[in-house]
Amino acid sequence: MIATENGILISDKAKAKVIQLMQDAGIADDATYFLRVGVVGGGCSGLSYKMDFDNEVKPMDQVFEDKGIKIVCDLKSFLYLVNTELEFSDGLNGKGFFFNNPNASRSCGCGESFSV
Repeated sequence: MIATENGILISDKAKAKVIQLMQDAGIADDATYFLRVGVVGGGCSGLSYKMDFDNEVKPMDQVFEDKGIKIVCDLKSFLYLVNTELEFSDGLNGKGFFFNNPNASRSCGCGESFSV
């Protein structure tokens, strides 16, 4: 089942970069692959984001789709990531993916870790 509200979203720029990275990895034409996002302990604020490509959905995974991109998250991580939007910046102040997380009460300067 794919949830449509209270999910994880992706911006247009992040979508374009994900598609490019999937093409670079040779998995763009394989419909079994998706973007897996999650949260792990660590980082300067206590929790860090993680992202990878995967092709195995686990029993407690939460599955979302936004702008044609399938996004999967484990249930524990989803509690921290509900209504988060994955963004991509290629500006002068930094390049890469970042999470626009409304649940984070504090983020570190690099934007790669947070606390709630």
